[in-house]
Amino acid sequence: MYVPYPNDENSYLLEHALLLRNSYQHLLSKMLIEGASSEKDLGYQLFHAPFALVSHNTESDPIFNYANLKALELFELSWEAFTKLPSRLSAESVNQTERARLLAEVAQNGYINRYEGIRISSTGKRFMIKNAVVWNLINDQGLYKGQAARFGEWYFL
Repeated sequence: MYVPYPNDENSYLLEHALLLRNSYQHLLSKMLIEGASSEKDLGYQLFHAPFALVSHNTESDPIFNYANLKALELFELSWEAFTKLPSRLSAESVNQTERARLLAEVAQNGYINRYEGIRISSTGKRFMIKNAVVWNLINDQGLYKGQAARFGEWYFL
């Protein structure tokens, strides 16, 4: 499934940015990003945020459908490559069982705070993410649209 690169022409995927923001705010009762000057600017601000932000779709083997610039940098992938990647491959195979347990907990409870785990970039660099929030994406009609993660703390191993 083709996902267009966020840019001015598509308002930095504003519809998806709103889904990310609204689901986060509904579940956690706080803002996804502080100081969003307007709804129109939300997509741009999320895409250029200083924290990593990713999401995946609802396929049985979910595929990433969003990454902001910080996440693309950390995972060392282009937008095109990232949005074709099964999200399970963001973790080493030894860590995929723990990741699957986490996602099941998120699916049941709506979100999880303070998650930490090891991720791997496309070139094999391992990094620990800390204090991540992972949450379900629910649209205005109450339909499940995938899951997202936001983290601002990481260090390379």
